[in-house]
Amino acid sequence: MQPNPTLDQLNVFAAIADAGSFSAAARRLNRSQSVISYAIANLEAQLELKLFERSGTREPRLTEAGRALLEDARRMALALQNLRSRVQGLKEGIEANIAVAVDVNIPTPVLASVLRTFETRFPTVGLRLHVGALGTIWDLALKRQVDFAVGGPPVTPFDALATVRLGQTSMLPVAAPDHPLALYPGRVPLSVMREHVQLVVTDLSEQTKGMDFGVYAYRTWRLTDVATKRELMLAGLGWGGLPKWMVRDDMAAGRLVPLDLEPYPETAYSIFALHLVDRPLGPASGWLVDAFRSELDTFE
Repeated sequence: MQPNPTLDQLNVFAAIADAGSFSAAARRLNRSQSVISYAIANLEAQLELKLFERSGTREPRLTEAGRALLEDARRMALALQNLRSRVQGLKEGIEANIAVAVDVNIPTPVLASVLRTFETRFPTVGLRLHVGALGTIWDLALKRQVDFAVGGPPVTPFDALATVRLGQTSMLPVAAPDHPLALYPGRVPLSVMREHVQLVVTDLSEQTKGMDFGVYAYRTWRLTDVATKRELMLAGLGWGGLPKWMVRDDMAAGRLVPLDLEPYPETAYSIFALHLVDRPLGPASGWLVDAFRSELDTFE
């Protein structure tokens, strides 16, 4: 007959190995020592293997077989505990998986902090994260490909989308310190701005097709992510707006400088959570929205 160890037996096995003795494991598990001894004896009988050497030593020592099976026992116990936690979560209405779309302008430290706490708070919930610009995140929400999105408000309001304001970040125009706009004496007029390549983040969604946001130059280079845009600016290959949180260290180190542009001041970028009205947020999704709001409140 194939062995069929219980979760309790596996936990006892691991507790003895970790604590170093049957008595210490009993105290850790709040059991009597006789119960611990009985559980491990039954496990050894099922496996037809000796897991601990008890004779000729004051404390039990793992046998070669015990050392070989210990990690398997830990994995099996953890898998069963995770299964039980997931079942309990589903009974309580907690989502099994969540898909979220996040705007590229969301501060990375905010995102990392929220997800770090989320992992601890909801260890059984799977996460699928989409990062995109502008209309991409609105599209994903409207097409039901994510449970909710976090980013700027849609250019055109949609009755189907519920929006909840979470906070804001700032956008400001910057360039390398040796860029002509950075060297211009005084405030830069629009006529001068137009003559220099502007780096612009764009997207391929239908929501923003044919639209420009904050574009002033005659010549533009179009990109789909802000990280590449920043790198090109550091290389002196253009100017443009970037999230203030992203370039704070660059400005402090003199790698980038803020530009004093006549029509383009530092601008607040409002951040919202968006989800379909007919698709209410579950417990874990709702927690994420509240966590984003809390982190954004204290970030800047």
